[in-house]
Amino acid sequence: MQLSSRATSLTPSLTLSIDSKAKAMKSEGIDVCSFGAGEPDFDTPEHIKAAAMASLEAGFTKYTPSSGIPELRQAIADKFLADNSIEYKPSQIIVSDGAKHSCYNAILATCQPGDEVIIPAPYWLSYPEMVRLAGADPVFVHTKEENGWKLTGEEFENAMTPRTKMIVLNSPGNPTGAVYSKEELKAIANVAAEEEILILSDEIYEKLLYDGAEHFSIASFGQEYYDLTITVNGFSKSYAMTGWRLGYLAAPESIAKAIDSIQSHSTSNACSFAQKGAVAALKGDQQAVADMRDEFNLRREYMLDRFSKMEHVSVVRPHGAFYVLVNVSKLGLTSQNFADRLLSKANVAVVPGIAFGDDRTVRFSYATSLDVIKKGMDRFEEFCRTI
Repeated sequence: MQLSSRATSLTPSLTLSIDSKAKAMKSEGIDVCSFGAGEPDFDTPEHIKAAAMASLEAGFTKYTPSSGIPELRQAIADKFLADNSIEYKPSQIIVSDGAKHSCYNAILATCQPGDEVIIPAPYWLSYPEMVRLAGADPVFVHTKEENGWKLTGEEFENAMTPRTKMIVLNSPGNPTGAVYSKEELKAIANVAAEEEILILSDEIYEKLLYDGAEHFSIASFGQEYYDLTITVNGFSKSYAMTGWRLGYLAAPESIAKAIDSIQSHSTSNACSFAQKGAVAALKGDQQAVADMRDEFNLRREYMLDRFSKMEHVSVVRPHGAFYVLVNVSKLGLTSQNFADRLLSKANVAVVPGIAFGDDRTVRFSYATSLDVIKKGMDRFEEFCRTI
């Protein structure tokens, strides 16, 4: 049977394959230190689970509007206003099956064959595949390690062509942990506004910030930016709700309407009772978010301290998310070869940087316990000595 070129052109997710391999090894009794998955190791806060369970008990198990229940869309609108200084109507908000789904919906609704989408590299590995699924072409702009892995307005402008339709920004970022300042975002936003280029702003890690870093939403900078921006967020990272599959986006009315139409013919609504849990997440006590962030910060500091004492590797201090991108190029291996050997020889799982468009690096996630981090760093340091 012949598959579509759309399907056969896709590259499987290396993050998921690395995580699956590590889990398979663990199931065989092998002691693996896994730094692969971008998934908090904390449980979902109790009040969120309780809200979902109560809705189940009450029989809230039927279809909802494809764009999300009104209560959740209003809670998201309230959140945008309070946290990000952006005023959205509930009709501009679409609840989906995860922030990944929101990104794909946004690209599918706005991009088509012949369009180009600018993606700063290193990038989250699904962005290019989403663009290709929409029939458009990803254009990669390789950021500099000495610039904190952040795109500049000038680099953006130099990468543009008459075919440029969209730029994808992710701050705080995966896999780098980079956080753009207000000035850095404005420089990019000004270029986009001048050429009327859409901005897909993926802000899923916005609550995971360290070292006094601040998060800024491009849509809050003024009407001309608001009219070009699709803001994506979700619940998986900040509220440890990865398996709940709930994300959302906010966009200009015409784009939101188009996305709602697409979703109504693909997945329909996100899980009904999960949406009730999401309402509790937004409206409830936020202390659990702060507690998780504090624990992530402890792990980050420990990991960075260990890397700083190692020869032949270098890191840029991440100010957000829960990743460290490690430059291992001086050790003379490709990122895939390095990651494969590290897993087979030292039982340490990391994601090769080639998955993110940078073959010099590997990504460590510190969304795992400090005990695992300590053991894994010992193994990593010893492995590097043997090369």
